[in-house]
Amino acid sequence: MDPGLPTGGLGEDAGPGPWGLVSIIIPALNAAPAIGDTLASLARQAPPWEVIVADGGSEDGTPGVVAEDMPEASVIAPGRGRARQMNAGAAVATGDILLFLHADTRLPEGALAAVRAALADPAAAGGCFRTAFDLGAAPTGAEAFGPAGRAFMRLWEARLWMQWHRFAFGDRALFARRPAFDAVGGFPRQPIFEDLDFVRSLRRHGRFVFLDAEVTTSARRYRRHGALRQQLRNLGLWTAWNAGVPPRRLKPFYSDHDRR
Repeated sequence: MDPGLPTGGLGEDAGPGPWGLVSIIIPALNAAPAIGDTLASLARQAPPWEVIVADGGSEDGTPGVVAEDMPEASVIAPGRGRARQMNAGAAVATGDILLFLHADTRLPEGALAAVRAALADPAAAGGCFRTAFDLGAAPTGAEAFGPAGRAFMRLWEARLWMQWHRFAFGDRALFARRPAFDAVGGFPRQPIFEDLDFVRSLRRHGRFVFLDAEVTTSARRYRRHGALRQQLRNLGLWTAWNAGVPPRRLKPFYSDHDRR
C-alpha cells in the first residue's frame, strides 16, 4: 500500500515523525463472520495507518469480505499458520510500528493514538492492550452464558491479570517497534504460544507497555465449550508452556485461529 494515498487513513492528517504510520497486520482464517466489525474499528482510528490481512487459506470468502468492506487493505496469502501469517504481513508492511490484531478483535476508539504515545518513549519496545470479551448480544440456548459464566468471564478481564507479560496473549493486540520486531526475528515458527514467546523475546529489547485501553475480542469459544471448562483448558496449556513443554506437544489440544 502506498503511504502517499489518502485512503485507508493515510491522508493529509498523517502525524510527523518516524513512528506515525502504524501497520495493522491481521492473520485470518475463515473469519468472514467477524472481520467486518474488526475492519470497521480500524476505519475509526486516527491516521496514518495501513491494513494487511494475511489469509491462511480461508474457505468462507474472508478475502472477499475484506475487499468489500475495506478496498484499500492489502490481502496476502502466505499459507496457514498464525506465526507464519503475521511474519509475512510484517515483511510487506511499510510502517515503523507493527500492530498484530486477531480477525475477531476490535480496537477501541483512540487505540492507535495510544500506541503512538506509548512508543514515543524510546525505551519502549512494544506492548499490548487489556482484554474485554464480547458478551453482548449473547445467543440463547446452549451457547448462552448463564450468570455464573458471565461472572467468570468478567473475572478474567480483571486488571489483576493484565499487567504480567506472561498473560500478554495475541488477542490483546500486540504491537512493537519495527527495529525491535526485526531484532527478535519476528514470531517464532511454532504452532501455539508464539505470542507469549515473542513477548518474552521482545522484552529483552526494551520496556513492554501495558495500555489501559481495552480491545474487545470474541467469546465464541467460551460459549461453545463453557466459560469455566474452556478457561481451565487454557490454564492447563499455559501452565504446561511455563513448565517448558514443547509447543508442538500442546498444539493438538488447541485448534488454529480459534485461540482463547
